[in-house]
Amino acid sequence: MRRARIIGWGRYLPEAVVSNDDLSARIDTSDAWIRQRTGIRQRHVAAEGQLTSDLATAAAAQAIESAGLTVDDVDAIVLATSTPDNTYPATAARVQAKLGMTRGFAFDIAAVCSGFIFGLTMADSLIRTGQAGRVLVIGAETNSRILDWTDRGTCVLFGDGAGAVLLQGETGTGTTADHGLLTCHIYTDGRGYDALKVDGGPSSSPLVGHVRMDGKEVFKHAVQNMADSALTAIAASGLTPEEIDWIVPHQANQRIIDAIGKRLELPMERFVSTVADHANTSAASIPLALTEAIGDGRIRPGDLVLMQAMGAGFTWGSVLARL
Repeated sequence: MRRARIIGWGRYLPEAVVSNDDLSARIDTSDAWIRQRTGIRQRHVAAEGQLTSDLATAAAAQAIESAGLTVDDVDAIVLATSTPDNTYPATAARVQAKLGMTRGFAFDIAAVCSGFIFGLTMADSLIRTGQAGRVLVIGAETNSRILDWTDRGTCVLFGDGAGAVLLQGETGTGTTADHGLLTCHIYTDGRGYDALKVDGGPSSSPLVGHVRMDGKEVFKHAVQNMADSALTAIAASGLTPEEIDWIVPHQANQRIIDAIGKRLELPMERFVSTVADHANTSAASIPLALTEAIGDGRIRPGDLVLMQAMGAGFTWGSVLARL
């Protein structure tokens, strides 16, 4: 069986850090209020003139280098983002050019916080069918550009950043002993469209718009859908939750991560959480958390890693991989 194996990884966080105390000087909030409700203590914010493509290119270049390859070895780029440089062309095309890549193809995916999971699923299909041998999957966001900085219900939640992985096709046995992506599951339910959205866009408004959210509705669906997709992945692989080495969930809110742990009956020690330092970086949150845990030695070669996300749309899904 042809598998898509993660062979390289990279990340980028903007230099500027905005703490909860910094926000409390601007809006009616406090460090204690934010931490109690979200677990967030700070977030990174892109500099003026720093684009989503800049963040994505930095993470992608690191992923290629960590694999010991060059950009000429890459066949395709899949970029998950909800904050593109322009309405069109795809920001992935700009990343391709900035990397110096003159072959293959590149495209964007707009699945918001589930974007990286959707991107891994697309890359898995491309590799399995022989359309590409090596695929870069990037999650990159400049969420700070679409926030209403007077709305404490949303502006405290998000941050900017990028993470990337390079996948390569390899032949496996077709069992869970294989390295690579073992199962991929993605879903959408458009009935949740208005619960979390940006209230602007070229078809509906002359403005870019700002993030608007029904927090209670999103929280409820996030816990249920992320837990369900995790259980689906585990069941499809014939494994049990106890056999999973690491859970890398979407980093939206520590309370959501805690609730998923209870649903799966797994200890928090098996969860990778970076939400305190990064806040919600949307499509970048899972690759940022994954690359941090690989970099510090928590996640090691051979580990079973379950990634799951839920985002606006509603979109959600899971990927189970052996590193």
